[in-house]
Order: sequence, then structure tokens, then C-alpha cells
Amino acid sequence: MRPVRGMKIVALVASAGLAFAAAACAKPTEETPGTGTSAAAKFSACMVTDTGGIDDHSFNASSWAGLQAAKAANSAIEPSYTASTAMADYDPNLANSVTKGCQYIQAVGGLMGDATKKAATANAKVQFSIVDADNLGLANVYPIQFQTQQAAYLAGYLAAGYSKSGKVGTYGGMKIPPVTIFMDGFADGVAAYNKAKGKNVQVLGWDKAKQDGLFTDDFGSQDKGKQKSDTLAAQGADVIFPVAGGAGLGSAANAGNKFVVIWVDADGFETTKYGNVMLTTVVKNSTDGVKEAVTKAAGTPGTLLTGGFMGTLANNGVSLAPYHDFDSKIDPALKAEVETLKQDIISGKIVVESPAQPK
Repeated sequence: MRPVRGMKIVALVASAGLAFAAAACAKPTEETPGTGTSAAAKFSACMVTDTGGIDDHSFNASSWAGLQAAKAANSAIEPSYTASTAMADYDPNLANSVTKGCQYIQAVGGLMGDATKKAATANAKVQFSIVDADNLGLANVYPIQFQTQQAAYLAGYLAAGYSKSGKVGTYGGMKIPPVTIFMDGFADGVAAYNKAKGKNVQVLGWDKAKQDGLFTDDFGSQDKGKQKSDTLAAQGADVIFPVAGGAGLGSAANAGNKFVVIWVDADGFETTKYGNVMLTTVVKNSTDGVKEAVTKAAGTPGTLLTGGFMGTLANNGVSLAPYHDFDSKIDPALKAEVETLKQDIISGKIVVESPAQPK
């Protein structure tokens, strides 16, 4: 998934993933600027989506919500986006954003790193930002990153404690760091539960030691997501953790009596129609990260941002969403243990690490 965060994530939108094709010349959809804003005061903030699209219920949607939140805070900000329907769209979409005069350009997802570096190098005075990547060695690229393994650890512990079959499963959209970081944290959380309880809950679909597992190689195909969850369920998994954007909706649609789902990025209870099967969500708060960056940039137009945003459990840049409909179905003792683990990670008593974590 794509990917390459106190704070409450804005409710998002509608479908996800990686697929479609040919939108290099797609005309950006622009938000109507706030009334009463003079043309001279306007600040053009543009986003180029990853292939999952603006309505992926995931990181594209939450990043777009960040631009909208920035506009709500400062009516001078004019947000717009261009959708990428294939990876080949990244270069032209970023270039077109420069051509149309965008003052802030938000790339969404680590897979856009090379294209963002190319565009930012060619336009050193334009402010770029990227979700799920570092600054690419450039002064005009503002990184928005997340220690997602921290929240995924809590999800793994919860899943192991909730499982009745003693088997939980996960699969990813693509084998890239912004995806495998979730899977690493999840596996470590299950291992922590087993150690604490003397149990042997199995993780299907991911081997952290080998850094290998189950992938759809797609962030948009719900059929592929369904196929992967069918495989995991057939092997006995009764909690499934799809880290695959819109492809994961194929699992959610097929859950219910077979298994429950742990969603990613944006609270699936609030942003999908499958809230009744969502045990929880590992939230990656792109909304606040993007809002903070855009607001800063608009406050000092023409001056490049420094530093970056790093989402952690401590600053609510990553989190475990409320349990919603499952709150009464989870053992109170298990909920208390998860909360204790959260505080132990924040304090540094527990350190959760992944080869994919941002440095």
C-alpha cells in the first residue's frame, strides 16, 4: 500500500486502491475558494494522489481531508487535486501542478518518491511535500512520516486476544515499506500476546523474520482482496488485517460470520459501509500531518518549510481507533492490557521496531 500523521482524524470517504489507467492529463478537481478571499491572497495547495484515488477510504482520502482542514483554518488556501490512475501518471501530474502555479504540492505515497524528487529538483523554489517518504535529500520537500508499527503492535495484541481460532491473518497491497511496517508491528503484537499468555496464536500471511508474505500487488482490486482473505479464512484466520487500501474492501465485504477485519489508515467504521465487521483500525493520521504542513506553508508563502512531521502514538499521529460496535464484545481485561501497552510504548518501556520504519 502506499503508501509513504492531539489529533483526531477527519472522517473520510469512499473506495480505495491501485488500478484504473491513464490520467496523466486528468483535469484537477478544485475546491471552491472561500468567499471574500482576494485573488492576491490565495494560496494554491495541490495534491497528486497515488493510484488508489481520492476516495480510497485510506491515505489518499485522509491526505485530501488534511488539505480541506487547512482551508477551513485559512480561507486563503485553495486546495485541488489531480488523480493518478497509473504509476506513469506521477511525473506528468506533478509537472502539471508546477505549470498551473501550485505553491504547495502534496505527493501521497512512498511510491511517488522518484517522481517527486525529479519534479522538486527541477523546481527548487516550489514547496513539495510527500507522505510516507523522507525529504529525498532536497530542501524543498517536506516529509510526512509515521511510526505505524507502534499502533499496529497494539492491533496485533488485540487480534491475538480476540481470536477464537488461534489464527489471525494479514496481507498487503504491495511489498513496500509503508505496507510492511504495518505487518511487522502486527506480528510483533501477536508475539507479545503469546509471550504474556503462554499461547501460540499464529500469524498467517506474513513472516517478519523473512520479510515475506501475502500480497495482492494491487491497491484497488476488491476481487484480489477477497481472494486473499478467502485464503486466510480457509486456513482458519478469524481476524484479518488487510494493508491494501481499496483492495481490502473485498475482505470487509466478505467478512461477518467468517472473520472480522482490522482496517488501516482511516477509521473504517466511519469511512466505509462495513463498520459492523471492523474490530478496530490502525490509524495513520495523514490528515493532521498534511493540515499542519499546508497551514505552515500558507503562513509563510515563498519560504520553504523545514523539518517534517513524524506521527507516533505519543502525538496521536498513529493510533488505534475506538472499537465501536465491538466494544462490548472485547474482554475488558484485554482492552486494559492494550491501553497499558500503548502507554509503555509512549514511555519507551516497549520499543517496537521494523526494518521499514522511518529513520
